[in-house]
Amino acid sequence: MEMLTDLDSYLFHEGTHYEIYKKLGAHLGQKNDEIGCYFALWAPHAKSVSVIGNFNKWNTKKHIMKCKKNMEFFELFIPGVEKGAVYQYSVLGKDGNRYEKCDPYANEMEKRPAQGSVVSDLSDLKWKDQYWMKLRDSWNCDQEPVSILELHPGSFYRHPGRSDEGFYSYMELAKSLVQYVKKMGYTHVELMGICEYPFDGSWGYQVTGYYAPTSRYGSAEEFAAFINYLHQNEIGVILDWVPAHFPKDKHGLSWFDGEYLYEYSDPRKGEHPEWGTKIFDYGKKEVVNFLIASALFWTEIFHVDGLRVDAVASMLYLDYGKKPGEWVPNQYGDNKNLEAMNFIKHLNSIMKQRNPGVMMIAEESTAWPMVTGKVEENGLGFTYKWNMGWMHDFLEYMGTDPLFRQYHHGKLTFSMVYNHSERFILVLSHDEVVHLKKSMWGKMPGDDQAKLQNLLLAYSYYVGHPGKKLLFMGQDFGQETEWNEDWELDWGVLANPLHQKLQTNFSTLLKLYRKYPALHTHDHDWESFQWVNGNDSTRSILSFLRKSPTKRNNFLFILNFTPQTWADYWVGVPKKKNYTVMFNSLESSEWKVGTILASKDGECDGFPYHLELKLSGFEVCILKY
Repeated sequence: MEMLTDLDSYLFHEGTHYEIYKKLGAHLGQKNDEIGCYFALWAPHAKSVSVIGNFNKWNTKKHIMKCKKNMEFFELFIPGVEKGAVYQYSVLGKDGNRYEKCDPYANEMEKRPAQGSVVSDLSDLKWKDQYWMKLRDSWNCDQEPVSILELHPGSFYRHPGRSDEGFYSYMELAKSLVQYVKKMGYTHVELMGICEYPFDGSWGYQVTGYYAPTSRYGSAEEFAAFINYLHQNEIGVILDWVPAHFPKDKHGLSWFDGEYLYEYSDPRKGEHPEWGTKIFDYGKKEVVNFLIASALFWTEIFHVDGLRVDAVASMLYLDYGKKPGEWVPNQYGDNKNLEAMNFIKHLNSIMKQRNPGVMMIAEESTAWPMVTGKVEENGLGFTYKWNMGWMHDFLEYMGTDPLFRQYHHGKLTFSMVYNHSERFILVLSHDEVVHLKKSMWGKMPGDDQAKLQNLLLAYSYYVGHPGKKLLFMGQDFGQETEWNEDWELDWGVLANPLHQKLQTNFSTLLKLYRKYPALHTHDHDWESFQWVNGNDSTRSILSFLRKSPTKRNNFLFILNFTPQTWADYWVGVPKKKNYTVMFNSLESSEWKVGTILASKDGECDGFPYHLELKLSGFEVCILKY
């Protein structure tokens, strides 16, 4: 089999070897009529490297790798090594110390707490999602509904009563997810913690295997089967991907060859003091190549449909989470990491070029301009940005006693001031239902009935507000407790009719969102949204329009955020016609689904016509016209 070539070396050092994972790592093959495995490693500071594993009793002297390309690369073909073999690299650094490292390019790892890499073979993955992939190539996500169920694979379901951890395997999870996602009306799932990681409590955000799906739930082939099954059922898959930092675990990337390799050498650039992690050296082309090739690997080899890029702000700002004296300004004297900016632009440009239907999603929590702007116009090039400003304002408002909501009305409406500055996903994520922040159910004021009514208000506004959607698992049926990665979701609460009603109504809202273009196309155009009355703070009532590009099947949302009933509520409407109730949050309302309201002459809210209705406390009424 072909070893590393001069062209491979050149492209890698230029940062443009987008399939370097096909050369570095462990690859089954044949040499001189012998079947075995070819190993290749980039370790420019190492004095020597040995392959150690269960096939040589972990002997550092048995399989010493050969140096190539001016000591930058080490490679070796070992006859007889088969799929499933466990191995590591024993790296002798210039400091005279040995470092036992897992393979940065391994496609499979031992199940933690073991730390070995596993010889895998992805050359013969069985895919049956050709139809899905063909559609993806031409997919315009802006014109399509995107409603994402964010989930932690290890705690969505668990097998009770087992002596092990009770994790669902990849395929067990796939079959359960397909049923649930189709029932609820989601379009995508977003998986936390798939890239291999050693510590459960990190939820997968301290990665040691950037090319390996975690072995907690099965093999790499089984993960491919998971994605294949979801695609066959027309469900997209998004992965959380973490290029911002990596852990200091001895078997990982830190101090890899007895020197700073993947991380910045200056700790003021190379350390996250708050997180206790290392920061990638984005000024090193080989490190950039490692990361970009990883992103392409998941989308091209495993057919992943999107990457949610974690902690983008921590990459962009040199002083992120740091005190004075703990960071170094750039060459212009400010706090922007210019190298990280270039890396992100490179990443998004090549992804769009090679996989135009893949969504690149930024978890970016600041006001950095043009996160979703075009790279050629000096934007960062992401497809979407998490709208975390909306999330924090919205959750603060919904947690306020309804009596006092009138004083915080702007937290509901402010998001529309900046909504068109970026292409947003509205997120209610895992970060908001842990660490004593309470679940969505727990955040709502009042007794259980009030919590239900408030959540139906919250989710109705969430679905009606421009932007794609993401909700963390368990919040669609009102999980009462905070999320804990060690426990299965509390599905038992669905025995309570209040939680059943929440789940049913949320599903109804999602299906409306998916069915009608007014609710999901042109989210970023001013013409798609119009306030009817966004200023009624005294009564804490909102009304707005979502307008279809076809000018048919438009929607009117009316939301009462207090328990006060208004017997004769007028709401302005733009046309003299009938308005059909498509959703109502109250079973007791006289405005049931299918009810037709005729508009009346008479100016209201700046419109020439109006509807008259009794608006009950905490009522949501969604009408189509």
